Amino acid sequence: MPTYMYKAMTKTGVVVRNRVEAASKQNLIRSLKNNNLLPISIEQMAYRTNKGVKKQKKNITDIQEIMKNVNTTQLNTGKKKTLSTKEKINLYFAKTEKITQRDLVVFTQNFYLLKKANFNNIHALNTIIESTENISFRGILEDILAGVEAGENMYTTMEYYSNVFPYIYINMIKVGELSGSLTNSLEQAVKYLDDTESLNKKLRSILIPNIVQFVLLIVMLVVGTLFAIPAIQNVFDEVGTEEELPAITLWFADFVDKAIQYWYIPTLIVIVIAAAIIFYINTPKGKYNFHYFKYKMPIFGELIFALDFSRLMKAMLLNLENGMRIQESIEVSKNVIKNYVMLSIIETSLNNILIGQSWIEPFEKSGLAKPMITEMLKIGMQTDLPEMMEKLVEYMEIDIDNIMTKIMKALPQVVYAIVGVVLIFFVLVVLVPCVQVYMGNFLFSAYGV
Repeated sequence: MPTYMYKAMTKTGVVVRNRVEAASKQNLIRSLKNNNLLPISIEQMAYRTNKGVKKQKKNITDIQEIMKNVNTTQLNTGKKKTLSTKEKINLYFAKTEKITQRDLVVFTQNFYLLKKANFNNIHALNTIIESTENISFRGILEDILAGVEAGENMYTTMEYYSNVFPYIYINMIKVGELSGSLTNSLEQAVKYLDDTESLNKKLRSILIPNIVQFVLLIVMLVVGTLFAIPAIQNVFDEVGTEEELPAITLWFADFVDKAIQYWYIPTLIVIVIAAAIIFYINTPKGKYNFHYFKYKMPIFGELIFALDFSRLMKAMLLNLENGMRIQESIEVSKNVIKNYVMLSIIETSLNNILIGQSWIEPFEKSGLAKPMITEMLKIGMQTDLPEMMEKLVEYMEIDIDNIMTKIMKALPQVVYAIVGVVLIFFVLVVLVPCVQVYMGNFLFSAYGV
């Protein structure tokens, strides 16, 4: 088992050094983090050629055991260092620094550029780690580097950090490593991250202002019903008018009062419905139906299918250009897909290949793929498939841009319509009674005029 010399920092700011045996650098990093030690540096010791008597070495078990056998280096020689409040705060934030989407984008862009410059994976990761400021992300990259040095693929370690690397991203790297075209996969990953961020920004710019407006209208509606409506009703009662509040106002006020009085009933209903939906979605049939709904849902369904199919075609193109057969290309490329409906279509395509039928037929029969797409694939099978798939990818990128343009035009109209309905309801329930009081018509009724 290899021996490593590590340097790490404890919670109190003490720098500790020790020599331990570990299966790999990756395992050692995990052990240090599990024992609340922040790794600073880890170096593998050279293997000894002599076969003398080996000294017994201790592996990491817990922090108390480590502290008994370490050489500590403190800033104040011979004295335990007491961290200032500012240093404690800085140390805390350094260890708990959040990994952002921007960190992932910068890492992918840099890794892509270094791979284009013919850096190997170890050299590229070492270079990026040295320039990574986010300590949390640097630790993950060091873990990935340790795995690569141990002979593992990058994606195997990335799967361990699925909360940092998206599913699609990991499988893009997987396809690249398995097909020997990691540089091209990184280029796709950069584009995927940029497109995702661009789409999220557009959606946020439309949804957030309207959601805020919607929530404010709901709050105004409830508050107005709870305070303004009873006050107006008291004025009517004191004056003795025969005028009454609008029927819709009385109905909604009664509804709000009962909802507050019996709050646990609607809460329980919502919880039961949510739990039932979550349980159903987690079943195989429920998950399949939910994923099918994603492809058929209004506004976004067409875009979701186009993005998934485009990723599949790009992955297949990479594999075909690297000399894979169609069956192997599909088998490897399906890793970039998460949707169960698409995966079932792909499995049917693979089965068709085994029995000598067309692999394009399942996509055509699904009713999800546009006729233009399947026709281009059929022509490609009769001529040059990689060349036709290049044209297909270009066509799909244009098609995705057109779909997004339609969504950006349709989505505001839908949101405005919902907000408009709530606004009209607010006017009828709250503002109309307020206008009645302002006009003073109820006074004429009170005095018999």
